[in-house]
Amino acid sequence: MNKFEKVSESQFNKDCVSFGLNLNIENVKLPVRATKLSAGYDIYAVVDFVLEAGQGITLPTGLKVQLDSDKFLAIFPRSGLGFKYKFALDNTVGIIDADYYNNLKNEGHILVKMTNEGTKTLTVKTGEAICQGIIMQRFLTVDDNSTGERVGGFGSTTKQ
Repeated sequence: MNKFEKVSESQFNKDCVSFGLNLNIENVKLPVRATKLSAGYDIYAVVDFVLEAGQGITLPTGLKVQLDSDKFLAIFPRSGLGFKYKFALDNTVGIIDADYYNNLKNEGHILVKMTNEGTKTLTVKTGEAICQGIIMQRFLTVDDNSTGERVGGFGSTTKQ
C-alpha cells in the first residue's frame, strides 16, 4: 500500500526542536496531486520562511510514507520554484526507501534541505507547495542478494 501519513506529534516536535523551529503539526497537509495526470504529489511548507540568495533551510515536513516493497519515493523541487529562483534540494533528488517507514529506530519523518541558489529573494508561506514526491518502482538485478535491514534514519544504510 502506498500512503502518505503524518508523523506522530512527538516525532514532529522532536525534529522541529533539533532545527531550532517551533512548529505546529496542525500545519501539516498531506500531499496531493494538483491534477489527475500530475506525476508528483505536492509537499507543502509547514512554516513561513524567507530565503535570500544563497541561503538554505532544512524543513521538517511532518510526513512519512508507507510504500510497497518494490517502490520508493523520489522528491524533487517544484518546477516553478526551480525556474524562478533556482530553489534546489541540497542532495539534488531525495530518495525515500520503502524501509524508511516505521523501522526499528526511525518513524520515517521526511525532511527536506533546500537552498535558494538564485539571485532573488524567495518568500514561502505556510501551506504553499515547495517540492513534489513521485512514487516510483525499483528494479533488482538478477544477482541481487541484499539481506540487510534498515534500523535508523539518514545515512543509516551506510553504517551496516
